[in-house]
Amino acid sequence: MKEDLIEILFQYRETFASDNAPLGYIEAQKVEILINVENPYPQLLIIPVYPTIPRARKAFEAYINEVMILGVLRNIGYNEEVEVTTPVIITWNNAKSRIVGDFRALNTHDIPDRYLIPRINETSTQLSKERFIISMDSLQLFHQNFSTPHSRRLLIRIHLFCLYEY
Repeated sequence: MKEDLIEILFQYRETFASDNAPLGYIEAQKVEILINVENPYPQLLIIPVYPTIPRARKAFEAYINEVMILGVLRNIGYNEEVEVTTPVIITWNNAKSRIVGDFRALNTHDIPDRYLIPRINETSTQLSKERFIISMDSLQLFHQNFSTPHSRRLLIRIHLFCLYEY
């Protein structure tokens, strides 16, 4: 059993982290976001930063520092053109912070995926029949889904510190 598992892991080694892809890069899983408007985009898609409280600011700084070290976020330079911005906020649940992007404006113009994300109850029913279930943090899951260069330009986050691109 152990040898079989090692063989499978070795066979799919490109799925896991490496020096060239620190968070595990799967080319076939690139996300392409399509929208139904052309550049120049409507003013609705250029949203200014939301105000924040000091507690949220500290949590946000910690989050930004962590993902910058991991190489997940890239700081947008002042000389780069930015056409779409998404403001972010910090939400709290049981004294634990979580970063949330306000994608409502972008969602009014996006074209739905061919393969929609399944509903929670459908997924729960399907998983209840499985022998093993692996949980994955949503932050890690998002990092595994790399975006095309065009899509990354639509996902620029704006906050008090700067503009960032995933």
